[in-house]
Amino acid sequence: MDFERIKQEKFSDNNSRVLRAINMLRTRYVRIKDLEYGLEPDMNKSEIIDSVNYLNEGGYIKLRETGSRREVGDLADGEPERLEAKLTAKGIAFLNGRIDDPCIRR
Repeated sequence: MDFERIKQEKFSDNNSRVLRAINMLRTRYVRIKDLEYGLEPDMNKSEIIDSVNYLNEGGYIKLRETGSRREVGDLADGEPERLEAKLTAKGIAFLNGRIDDPCIRR
């Protein structure tokens, strides 16, 4: 297995871990900072942010600011330390096997 393939597999694994971690509190928002605490040392901060970005761009999660509760459409529009995430209907559908995505390991 070459380095690029290993990187792709890790990205898929990481996306799955982040999605499942957010699912643990499906009806509530989860702070990105708490994801970092819960997923380290298996994932570093930049890997978590990369996965949050992919999952948000893909419509699997939605983001908002922790204090104002203002929804943030793009990870680049906020500071990760001040954001929280929640599953969307698409994220729940993926976890229930209704949607496939080659970038998220089942």
